[in-house]
Amino acid sequence: MAKALIWFRKDLRLSDNPALAAALRDGYAPVPVYVHAPDEEGDWAPGAASLAWLDRSLRRLHAGLDTLGSGLVVVSGPSKQALERLALAHGAEAVYWNRRYEPAVVARDTAIKSDLRGLGIAARSFNGSLLVEPWQVETGDGGPYRVFTPYWKKAAGHLGHIRVSDAPGSLPSLPEGLDADCVGEPAIDALELGPSPRWDTGFWERFTPGEGGAQDALGAFADDAARSYLDLRDRPDRTGTSRLSPHLHFGEISPRQVAVQLRERVGSPAAERHVQGYVRELGWREFSHHLLHHFPDTVTRNLNPRFEDFPWRDDADGLAAWQRGRTGVPIVDAGMRELWHTGWMHNRVRMIVASFLTKNLRLHWHHGARWFWDTLVDADLANNTQGWQWTAGTGADAAPYFRVFNPVTQATKFDPDGDYIRRWCPELAKLPTKAVHAPWEHDGERRRLAPDWPQAPIIDLADSRRAALAAYDTVKGPR
Repeated sequence: MAKALIWFRKDLRLSDNPALAAALRDGYAPVPVYVHAPDEEGDWAPGAASLAWLDRSLRRLHAGLDTLGSGLVVVSGPSKQALERLALAHGAEAVYWNRRYEPAVVARDTAIKSDLRGLGIAARSFNGSLLVEPWQVETGDGGPYRVFTPYWKKAAGHLGHIRVSDAPGSLPSLPEGLDADCVGEPAIDALELGPSPRWDTGFWERFTPGEGGAQDALGAFADDAARSYLDLRDRPDRTGTSRLSPHLHFGEISPRQVAVQLRERVGSPAAERHVQGYVRELGWREFSHHLLHHFPDTVTRNLNPRFEDFPWRDDADGLAAWQRGRTGVPIVDAGMRELWHTGWMHNRVRMIVASFLTKNLRLHWHHGARWFWDTLVDADLANNTQGWQWTAGTGADAAPYFRVFNPVTQATKFDPDGDYIRRWCPELAKLPTKAVHAPWEHDGERRRLAPDWPQAPIIDLADSRRAALAAYDTVKGPR
């Protein structure tokens, strides 16, 4: 059989993999390849937490390929030279891959596609990551959307005929002549992706990287939390969300698979609105990629240009306290500690800690975006950028500039018994619920039952809110 390289990137799965399926359909013997070239991603090379996940996910992918009779060829970049070398050495007639949408990667992939074709090697790319391509949804004027609701109303019209494909039952063996050191475990070991010492052990208490782990997570969600998703999704003290975000980020499962399987497995009419609510959240992921495609500069610049002169503060000590979960605000510190220990944070808490950084501390959102990028296992450039600009009030469909999340009110509402706070802030474990959300308002009990907790937050919540609103009022132009 003629051969085709299958260039795996953020699509580390065998089922519903359009590039792999197309190569088989076109009559090629697939040669699965992963090229490690983080420097080609510009200023947004994968962070430490992402690399820890990648290490395990690549091993799972190789194991799956090995079971089918193949394996994963793992080499280091530059990507262009690596792909050309492998294609020419093993007589591959084509290179197939699934698209990525980060600006630096798009530019690289475009150049590689052109160069491969110049060598007479076919190069084809496919949509393996999104429900709808970023350029498929346009306003009536032919431009991009900046508001989610009309975007999703139109995007949802593309979802009526979603189809998913199964994994192949077997694959041809890898070409003869491949160096054994560039296949599977030895080659992955050589990349040295996993941290040393192993500070990531807490990650794997919650997550199992790989396609199998993704399917297990989806199954658990479909059988339980999906049926009450809209009621529990904002509760960090409960398992009310899917926790599929890192699996989606690394392409261990596709959003098509998630949408289709949820609709098939959650058959109750009473649960249908919850499933639709979750699919709408997938829509936010789609919207983030829509924005990144049309406004690539937003990874570093405010989408709303009137915020370019916003009076952000400089506060290195405040930033360090926020990063370490030492602000003295329980829900904020609980979230930041959860992030450090598990590589993940509940979405409601992400909004709370982001508001505290950008509104109370009034630090530029890029400080938070960079910290999340390095510490989140689901650090996705589109979602990360959109999320931070949304909270800061500088982006598309942003939170109103005057919305400053009150962390005490948020904690009381969404962690009413204080269970989430007590888990991640054990210094507060003995405090009664009336005091756990704001220990400084119950100083006697704090001194007696939580002596290691600071007497007050690093910044006054009421004063900092007023200062933030005054700063926003200095920004001229339409809101």
